[in-house]
Amino acid sequence: MTQEELDALMSGELDLGDLEEEVEAEDALEDEIVEEEISQKEGDEEDESAYKASAAHQMPPPATEDHKVVHQLDDVTKESEEKATEIFDIIEGISNDVMDSEAKAQESIDLIGSNIELFKTLSIKFPGVEIFKTQLERNEKALDGANELLETLQNSGDSIMNVMDIMQYQDIHRQKIERVINVMRALSGYMSALFEGRIEDDKRVSSATHLPGDDSTEDVVNSDDIEELLASFGQK
Repeated sequence: MTQEELDALMSGELDLGDLEEEVEAEDALEDEIVEEEISQKEGDEEDESAYKASAAHQMPPPATEDHKVVHQLDDVTKESEEKATEIFDIIEGISNDVMDSEAKAQESIDLIGSNIELFKTLSIKFPGVEIFKTQLERNEKALDGANELLETLQNSGDSIMNVMDIMQYQDIHRQKIERVINVMRALSGYMSALFEGRIEDDKRVSSATHLPGDDSTEDVVNSDDIEELLASFGQK
């Protein structure tokens, strides 16, 4: 009950019976709306179920280029092999670059190691020359960085080898698809041989297009047409 209805009831402008009838009408309207929503929801569920059932019993797609299974699988295996070859070429190039970088890093390490030995000797013979100690410390830091770089390159090389091993599964998948294709082709040949006839199709008697009881077309020949056709044969 709203505040306005309460004020009208207290002032006598509104009768309690009228108020009860109004409340009952509102309740009935709400019940009707709820029932309609439930009915609509049930109807939507039935339509969805009917659609799924209908879709499950649809005819196969036409035998066009887009739906020929073996053609599609042949395209998949061909494109997959081409892309795999491209990927292997890229990985091989990266692997060669990493190996070259490892060799250069090792040369730098050897050079820095010889510099360290030199500055150690100079620092011992000339302890008062600070430049020898400074260069010794700088070369030691450079050696640590070069060793870390070499380790990173070696880890990258190992990761590349792992990628190449994983890519081998792509070739296995291609072989599995080709095996499926061979099975499908064998089944196709078997079905063709199973339904093969002794009479060629162009020598067969044409089958009836319409039979008695057909009502799906307006071109069904009736008995009068047949009698007229036989009469024309008799005249010849």
